[in-house]
Amino acid sequence: MVNQVLIVLYNKLHASLALFILRLPYAATTTSAATVFFYTFRATMAGSSFISAATKRLEGKVALITGGASGIGEITARVFAHHGAKVVIADVNDSLGHSVCDSLGRDTASFVHCNVTDESQTKAAVAEAVSTFGKLDIMFNNAGIGGLNKTRIIDNDKADFERVLAVNVTGVFLGVKHAAQAMIPARRGCIINTASISSGLGGAASHAYTCAKHAVLGLTRNAAVELGQFGIRVNCLSPSACVTPLATEFVGVGPAELEAAMGALANLKGVTLKAEDVANAALFLAGDEARYVSGHNLFIDGGFSVVNPSFRMFQYPPEEA
Repeated sequence: MVNQVLIVLYNKLHASLALFILRLPYAATTTSAATVFFYTFRATMAGSSFISAATKRLEGKVALITGGASGIGEITARVFAHHGAKVVIADVNDSLGHSVCDSLGRDTASFVHCNVTDESQTKAAVAEAVSTFGKLDIMFNNAGIGGLNKTRIIDNDKADFERVLAVNVTGVFLGVKHAAQAMIPARRGCIINTASISSGLGGAASHAYTCAKHAVLGLTRNAAVELGQFGIRVNCLSPSACVTPLATEFVGVGPAELEAAMGALANLKGVTLKAEDVANAALFLAGDEARYVSGHNLFIDGGFSVVNPSFRMFQYPPEEA
């Protein structure tokens, strides 16, 4: 059916182009005919609501970003603000959070202390966005922890496992819940959850982290199904590892070493994944260009997940296998 529709559209466009050229003077039907048609077509499309020429893609929007004081969250806050959004940064690191807000300007950004595992604090963060800027359009559930990088399940403690799930899963659940409460009356909104390539792969991270990111994807899909009837889109981002405080702490190496290691493993050569790349993906999902995108897991990994089943991090040395 889709192919048939495309064929019909192509034939109509081809016929219109032929008629257009026939009506041109002879001189215009030589080298300049295609040029005239191109500029006519481009001028027509420029007026389309689907083609955005605006530099500020989030003008008039209000965004709440958890984990927004550093790493991907901080960069996303800056990108969103650059594109016209008012931003509320929710984080447990008060000094960094206030510093980011000061650099963005207090008329643009506000900070609220928020431990995402505490429902009352998450609820208060949403209330802060609404009371300060009048509404909530975008919820970016980005806060997360790596936990302990233990590759053997027999070495993992229950408490450590539960702590990772509390922040990375329960924290996202609470963010989705309270964002939905603010967005449902408006019958519009966008919720973005930070997952990971570990949402679709095994062997790329610890057991706790991988379980958590699989759960985030499941929650994203379920919430997209429920909230779509209210005009609310729910998606998640699944980046590969890039240099952030969380990533370097989890792996236990410096920024240069992490980038070198990821570069060696990368499928897409000549490009290094940066936090800005993830922030720009969040910008796309938050903007009107993605107005019909929901329930989607956007991988930002240079194709790594397509060709690599795992990092083989669980491979025992031959003498211990």
